[in-house]
Amino acid sequence: MHYLAHNKGKDMRLFLDTADVQSIKKYIDTGLIDGVTTNPSLLAKAGSDPKKQITEIVTLLPDGEISVEVTEKSPEAVYKQAKVIAGLAHNIVVKIPCHIDYYSIINRLAKEGIKLNITLVFTLVQGLMMCKLGVHCISPFLGRLDDIDVDGASLLHEMRQIIDEYGFATQILAASIRHVRHFHDSIMAGADIATLPISVFEKAATHVLTHQGIQLFDADWKKLGIKQFP
Repeated sequence: MHYLAHNKGKDMRLFLDTADVQSIKKYIDTGLIDGVTTNPSLLAKAGSDPKKQITEIVTLLPDGEISVEVTEKSPEAVYKQAKVIAGLAHNIVVKIPCHIDYYSIINRLAKEGIKLNITLVFTLVQGLMMCKLGVHCISPFLGRLDDIDVDGASLLHEMRQIIDEYGFATQILAASIRHVRHFHDSIMAGADIATLPISVFEKAATHVLTHQGIQLFDADWKKLGIKQFP
């Protein structure tokens, strides 16, 4: 699918998919970063004090959304942990896996006004169910679908269609973005948010022809021998 889905009047937001504080600091000044998504693997990779990392990140982006995932397993423990995580900062969105064991907990938390990012979403039906529960956003995983030869981009288009058709308020957060093409597909599908690993953000922000063009302009300008302009 190469058309732009109907999503008129909405601003696509860009998140960084990382828990590395230094990388987040590096790109905040671009004015492009609207939030951060973390998960247990990213937090483990970035350091030994996850709570300290989260505190730093929410401070760096006080107006952004910071997704923090639960680590407990039993439903009641997930419920209690989600409440504590949400209480760490006003801009935290709690990530909970889209597993049937947690559906009743997701329902309770959503009704209590806790912002939820339901992660590990792989089907349109899972997405619809979470929309019906009124969660803040759902995270379909493009890269992991590609791993099993399923077209993640088509899923994004389908989700956009049903959310617009039924008037759900739930947002689509395109995740597991492995390369710039995934990012491109997320834009064209009308995703509300794309969360990008640092490597994909850097690749998407530039192009080899941009570099070549700058070098050509510089070479031509030097031929004039002008020391100051204007």
